[in-house]
Amino acid sequence: MVTLEEVTVILAPIERCFDLARDVEVHLEGNVHYGEQAIAVSGGGITSGLIGMGERVTWRAKHFGVWQTLTSEITAFDRPAYFQDRMVRGIFRFMRHDHFFRTLTGGATEMTDRFFFAAPLPLLGWLAEQLFLSRYMQALLHERNMVVKQRAERECES
Repeated sequence: MVTLEEVTVILAPIERCFDLARDVEVHLEGNVHYGEQAIAVSGGGITSGLIGMGERVTWRAKHFGVWQTLTSEITAFDRPAYFQDRMVRGIFRFMRHDHFFRTLTGGATEMTDRFFFAAPLPLLGWLAEQLFLSRYMQALLHERNMVVKQRAERECES
């Protein structure tokens, strides 16, 4: 299993950062070049707005030239300090994403993501994790966080 961490300091209030981090449209902005969409599936789930405790969203995107579908659910929620989402359906053997938020002096927010995953196929998956998948997933986290940061800071200016 791989553990990734991404820490982002945002010049915006904690509540704003927390809500942007769980906003489906903001997530899609951060992954637009992968053709990512939030799709409706049988069994429910949301496709827009803010995701909350117990809610699911199904994402469809093209990664490594292949269309993938992944459903995640919010499994822990403590606004505005923490939420967790877990994969309930998808290609990975395991995926969990913990989102932590804390206020810094001066009113800035520290957003920390801890992302845990295990690739499919134990031996080949481990090799993929080592060769390219860890860097790829870290870049996705960073890209999404930069969208949250830009949106939060821009909205605080206006």
